[in-house]
Amino acid sequence: MIDLKPIDIKGHTFLCVSVELPKTNLLVVTNDKGYIMCGALDVALLNEKLKDRKVIAGRAVGVKTIEQLLDAPLESVTYEAESLGIHRGMIGKEALLKMV
Repeated sequence: MIDLKPIDIKGHTFLCVSVELPKTNLLVVTNDKGYIMCGALDVALLNEKLKDRKVIAGRAVGVKTIEQLLDAPLESVTYEAESLGIHRGMIGKEALLKMV
């Protein structure tokens, strides 16, 4: 099952995407600038092989719901995210607000 829903964080709208897969869930919260995602995100790939795309993204691990993703500390972030002041350990919601 795929679930799409908007969410408001301090007056800014983001899109939440949940995809139920066998034995796991794919979770993303995004806007037109960047996104945070569950452990399925390969930050190293974005930083190394796709560096020229300048992707703004962060990854949280061990989350099973969108709510957990929003409240979890980010385990890793892309170089482009760092340039916006997003860093490891920052809570998902806080990182999203740096992407507006």
